[in-house]
Amino acid sequence: MIIKKINLYAIRLPLKQPFIISYHTYDDMPSIILEMETDEGIIGYGEAVADEHVTGETWESTYQLLKHTLAPKLIGMSPFNIEKIHEMMDLTVYQCPAAKAAVDIACYDVLGKKVKQPVYQLLGGRYHEEFQLTHVLSITEPDRMAEEAARMIGEGFQSFKMKVGTEIGMDIERIKKVRERIGMEVPIRVDVNQGWKNSSQTLRALRHLKELNIDWLEQPVSADDVDGMVRIKSMTDIPLMIDEGLKGIREMREIIAKQAADKVNIKLMKSGGIYPAVKLAHMAEMAGMECQVGSMVESSIASAAGYHVAFSKKVITSVELTGPIKFSKDVGDLKYDVPYIRLTEKAGLGVEVDKGILEELTGFKSFIE
Repeated sequence: MIIKKINLYAIRLPLKQPFIISYHTYDDMPSIILEMETDEGIIGYGEAVADEHVTGETWESTYQLLKHTLAPKLIGMSPFNIEKIHEMMDLTVYQCPAAKAAVDIACYDVLGKKVKQPVYQLLGGRYHEEFQLTHVLSITEPDRMAEEAARMIGEGFQSFKMKVGTEIGMDIERIKKVRERIGMEVPIRVDVNQGWKNSSQTLRALRHLKELNIDWLEQPVSADDVDGMVRIKSMTDIPLMIDEGLKGIREMREIIAKQAADKVNIKLMKSGGIYPAVKLAHMAEMAGMECQVGSMVESSIASAAGYHVAFSKKVITSVELTGPIKFSKDVGDLKYDVPYIRLTEKAGLGVEVDKGILEELTGFKSFIE
């Protein structure tokens, strides 16, 4: 079986409400959907959601890289040869993990459909039966965040991630308001998205957080400041998670060597897809570190891919892949049972793509064969 054709769709996924984090406000999510056709008529789907603030990729650059550079080289290759495909991509272009993730995910979708098995069976089999979903609170006024948290508890959610990373005083007020509104027992994770910049500012903020029963603090310093993470970790008992500071194997080696975090957030868009994400999970397991699989707010396609990784690995103990819940229209049909996610036994990613919606959301497209 070989890859016969690659179809690219540059889409914008409409959000029910703006998604606000420390460095950007998203009114919709730009995404590239990759449709891979084989000579046996099997079709697999992949996705790239680029983030210029994290990996240096943009929606436009990712589309052009796939169209002109990577897709032409894939024609005639076997989707079974995942290692060779990643080698080809790495020799062709440095970094650009979101673009590579689209190719990787589509290959796994094809392979699963070929052998009539869900992708998690190709990664070691299902370990977890379900994961609890965490609702993500975008940055707004403290009272609004508290109100949203209370409302989402009413809708079934049992844990929250709070986006912060603006002015520290206001961030502390946000966390306190949410904690007061929902009580001390509901799990809260705090994600700074690099917004507090350095370890000194973070340590100042931590003085106010130690009594608020925080599950963990995520990426409180700049992505490249691993030593800052080490300093913070040595001075607090609040668990630290690294996100933007972990992209691939090189960063993971440094994190492990310096014991810079208690937990790592693996994202397929940062690592380059399913295959390299599994490698990172294995490295973390050897170092005794727990993992989470997160997302860049992706459609059902890439969200399902992340779930297949998470469901197959014991070391992955939490997930944050709720993009499909945030969209008013999605190209796929990944099913959620709030507050849980449970994967089916459908072949491949287990996602049916609605070609009508895909075409509706498409801004521009290309076909490579």
